[in-house]
Amino acid sequence: MANKTAPGTINNSYELDHSDPETAKEYNKTDFQLETLHEHDPLENGEIIAKKSKEPLPKWIKICIHLVTQGLIIAYFVYATYHYHDLNTYDCTWDGTLPLCGIRFCTGYGMLLLLLGFIYFGLFYYQIFKPKLGRMLHRNYLHPASIKWHKFSRTRVVSAVMIVILFVLLAIYLYFETRNEPRKLVSLVAPCFFILCGWIFSTKRSEIKWRIVITGITCQFLLGVFCIRWDVGRSIFECLGNKVATFLDYGVDGARFVFGDLLIDNNVFAFAILPVIFFFSFFINVLYYLGTMQWVVIKLGWILQAILGTTVCESVTAAANIFLGMSESPMLIRPYINKLTKSEIHSIMVSGFATVSGTVLAAYLSFGASPAHLITSSVMAAPATLAISKLYMPETEVSQTSSDTIQLEKSEDSSLLDAASSGASNAVPIVLGIIANIVAFVAFIAFLNGVVSWFGFLVGHEEIDFEWIFSKIFIPLAWSMGVPWEDCDIIAKVIATKTIINEFVAYERLGQYIENGDITARSAGIATFAICGFANPSSLGILIGSLSAMAPKRRSTITSVAVRAFVVGSIVCFISASFAGILIQEEEESYNYRQIFEKLGRRNQTI
Repeated sequence: MANKTAPGTINNSYELDHSDPETAKEYNKTDFQLETLHEHDPLENGEIIAKKSKEPLPKWIKICIHLVTQGLIIAYFVYATYHYHDLNTYDCTWDGTLPLCGIRFCTGYGMLLLLLGFIYFGLFYYQIFKPKLGRMLHRNYLHPASIKWHKFSRTRVVSAVMIVILFVLLAIYLYFETRNEPRKLVSLVAPCFFILCGWIFSTKRSEIKWRIVITGITCQFLLGVFCIRWDVGRSIFECLGNKVATFLDYGVDGARFVFGDLLIDNNVFAFAILPVIFFFSFFINVLYYLGTMQWVVIKLGWILQAILGTTVCESVTAAANIFLGMSESPMLIRPYINKLTKSEIHSIMVSGFATVSGTVLAAYLSFGASPAHLITSSVMAAPATLAISKLYMPETEVSQTSSDTIQLEKSEDSSLLDAASSGASNAVPIVLGIIANIVAFVAFIAFLNGVVSWFGFLVGHEEIDFEWIFSKIFIPLAWSMGVPWEDCDIIAKVIATKTIINEFVAYERLGQYIENGDITARSAGIATFAICGFANPSSLGILIGSLSAMAPKRRSTITSVAVRAFVVGSIVCFISASFAGILIQEEEESYNYRQIFEKLGRRNQTI
């Protein structure tokens, strides 16, 4: 089978570090064929419109619609500008706290400027620049230059020099970042330990492609710096997180209409929080029908493949897990699961365990979790899952899928209304599954606590229970991620709760600790990253079942790598938490949590 596969479909570019020139040339040809996927962008080629109507509109009608639309947009923008100028000239001189005072890029007039700027930049790029000039530049300049850079950077000497430079820059940054708080350097213990464990327990050490590992972890750290430490990046993700929280809050209106004010106002979990999942699933399915979700995912997957050199299927799935759940993201590549290698299946499962779905964010936010941290964690996990999974289970086979043959699954819904209805209905098993798992696992852990506590009672230590024992195991882990020693016991309990029950219960307990002022804000931030993943026993069964249903012939492979993927997915979250431990500032984090709990109507006593 491998002989029928083009050399370019070898699983990553780093296998070709010392290949012959012809093989490298063939690889480079295929490596950049992912660009051909852009030719099939539903947003670019009008496939969305064609899907809605079999008969194309006459050209003059299309022109008229475009002209009217642009005229309305310009008229609205002109009036908004006039209104903004009028307010800032008169009203804002007396009260500068008004929402439209000043250029506010997250809420006010600046937000309108950004939205219009992104929209028209996208239209210019896809309608004018790319067809007229972009493809020519790529063919004549960018592609040849990338081939030369690929050959130059893959030599041993250049690779060694680049790694040395990388470590020097990292050391310089860490010096300036931690010179006033050197204890933050403890956060490096966990990543170093897990990388060492990856080498020790790797399925085949000789096949480890260290360039993937180093590049992926570097991207994870740089994303953390951008999202947490840099003022601009932090503002962007705080704004994005607040917008997501506001968007999900609209789902409460639907829940209030169905269940009434009493259950909603008292925040009964099953009625006030989980119904928001129906709203988000509804929205995601509409985007999936329109082709928007596939377009976003393929772009992010292309970026990951270009940077890391991983295969297209695992790159696309890693990108999809930023938005979708562990069961939904593999459906994008469902026709190719039977062709995936063992390492690719492992990477896909790690991506599912290391991230959370957008459909359940509302539940975490209701407990007081930081929306910016939840989004940042999922973004940081995308390159890290590929890097760490290839460390623990390197590729030893030849991929049977390539970038020039893959096509993402399209929606099976017949209309926009059908997509909206099925999206809401598809959330029913998700909500019921969450309720069933929480009830069953919380009850089971309570049973284990009772049994262990009884044995402890017989020897005069009734305070000892199952969770107490399990949490003690995670105290060294909590310390190695940078948690202050006085908070390690509590954070270890939170991590243990997530590992043996699920992240819902863990975030609920973490929110209580924050609200009561039992832990510092920085420790709470580290814990938010550490438990931001689906790696728990119930999810293990769910992912095995969903993947096996999509590819029954690969069930034995799926089950054989499931436990390893479960562990590696948890490790990805712990490494993200360690980097957050270096970057999070106590004062800023305390202010953020104060704002979150004020919005929730609860008093935050964190320092």
